[in-house]
Amino acid sequence: MGLSVWQIAIIAVVVLVLFGRGRISEMMGDFGKGISSFKKGMNEETDKPAEKPAGQIGAPSADSAGEPVDSAKATDKTAS
Repeated sequence: MGLSVWQIAIIAVVVLVLFGRGRISEMMGDFGKGISSFKKGMNEETDKPAEKPAGQIGAPSADSAGEPVDSAKATDKTAS
């Protein structure tokens, strides 16, 4: 039960009557712009060089002696 040529023609005429020629061409233009924007975005993503992952988030930092640094105490030392 596929669509015949006549059924497709009737559907096309109904769509033209409902939306008009100008509106359909406008929608197709917007659709084309969306596709080209998507392709551009995908190309920009693949053109970026691979970045090294950042260090652990929230990992405590250590001072030069290897002792963990408390951020509150570190700011007190710099304020004095």
